[in-house]
Amino acid sequence: MKIGILDLQGYPAKGAWEHFDAFWSNKQYISLTCQAVSVWCRRQGHDAHYACYYGWGDPYECLPPDLEMVFISCHSYLSPLAYALSRRYRQAGVLTVLGGPHAKAYPQDSLRFFDLVVGECNEALVADILGRQYAPGSLVASECPYEDLPTIEERLPELRRSAFLRIGPHPGSFIPMLASMGCPFTCNFCVDWDNSYRPLSQERLEADLRFASQHLPGAKLVFHDPNFGVRFDEIMSIFERIPPRRRNIYGIECTLSSLRPERIARLRATNCAFILPSVESWSEEYAGKIGARNMDRAARVQHVAESFNALTSSFLYVGTNLIFGLDTDQGEEPFDLTKEFMRQAPLVWPILHIPMPFGGTPMQAGLLEAGRVLRRLPFMFYKVPHLAMLLKNYDALDYYEKMTDLFSYSASSELFQIRLKASRNPLVSGLHYLRTGTARRRHQMFAAILQRLRSDAHFLAFQRGQSDDLPLYYIQAYQRAMGKYASLLPVEEMTVSLL
Repeated sequence: MKIGILDLQGYPAKGAWEHFDAFWSNKQYISLTCQAVSVWCRRQGHDAHYACYYGWGDPYECLPPDLEMVFISCHSYLSPLAYALSRRYRQAGVLTVLGGPHAKAYPQDSLRFFDLVVGECNEALVADILGRQYAPGSLVASECPYEDLPTIEERLPELRRSAFLRIGPHPGSFIPMLASMGCPFTCNFCVDWDNSYRPLSQERLEADLRFASQHLPGAKLVFHDPNFGVRFDEIMSIFERIPPRRRNIYGIECTLSSLRPERIARLRATNCAFILPSVESWSEEYAGKIGARNMDRAARVQHVAESFNALTSSFLYVGTNLIFGLDTDQGEEPFDLTKEFMRQAPLVWPILHIPMPFGGTPMQAGLLEAGRVLRRLPFMFYKVPHLAMLLKNYDALDYYEKMTDLFSYSASSELFQIRLKASRNPLVSGLHYLRTGTARRRHQMFAAILQRLRSDAHFLAFQRGQSDDLPLYYIQAYQRAMGKYASLLPVEEMTVSLL
């Protein structure tokens, strides 16, 4: 059977900057599970065709014609494009299957446009799908999540079509990896809140590290673990078996509280160069992840800044996630504290987020019950800089004023020059350049929305939950992003989300 596997990572790019950003940014979020599905299809003896669409060209042309079945994966903000592609494939008689984050968050909505929608997935479930064991119109899921993944060696055909150039890895190539699944924390906004931590095969991890060190010495490994190194000593012992001079550069996301000095030394010795310990919020409710419970917020900022400054002396690139507008936030304080953090730790790149009411999370359940989700807003706008919910302690106009000001400071020339001078690696300098460019674009986006809130009464009423009529701003933005696919899936079909 001829099968397509499409990993959607962006909308069709328009203009030089979007094409540049799509190549250097979108490609770094390649789904490892999509690559696994492709390998599993090959193992079953099928003619599998994998593609990662990051914004260049037409996504429909990424896969060959005459497919019998197509698997598509996407995040929620890309679901309109996935829906449109499914409609086109179904018109040609192709059976369509949706998996990934959006399918798990909004299975019923996805079933309007796909034949099968997949929750948890493993190789046995994929085999059943390939064997046509499920009737179209079904929600399907494996009894348990996958216990392990194909090796890097098995995934080489997929990596060549996504992370690499024709000649092999390039300086911006990142190979997606997993050492574990799930998270020991239960943050109410996170899609992994009920996904218990479990390690994956240590034998497969060691095989991957050895293969990469021998055959892909220029490639960088990026671990998609929600919380890397919960079983720190076990995982580090595997990395330490690789000869020091042959270890690949790698990057992780973890909790700040887990990074004790001896652990930092072991990470650096094994060639960890990129690290992202999330702060999330300055409030007490999330202080456990940063090891700062029972501190006042000013002291918490100082503690976190000192901890991060210690990391910048050991790692090439250090970043963190911060979310603004959670129910625990009030007034100017979260924004002022973040500016102070950036002043005290200028080499740390803060990734500034808006809370999103993603399906399946406790936060979304509470927001729906309270009537605080903008139900008429298409999923396309479930990403920065758009606000898909009513905030508890901020009016939309007030919130955008604060976010615009915060992005202005984050993207300032002062901070950029400090970061650039301190960079010890051309790749890191390039990352700071790209990040600053993205921050400046986001500042412009927030400023544009702020101006519209001030000048367009209908738009302001919609963002305040006082009107259900989708503003022209969103209709035009939808049509621009979708391009020719807007006629295949008009915005009117996307304004009623089955949450």
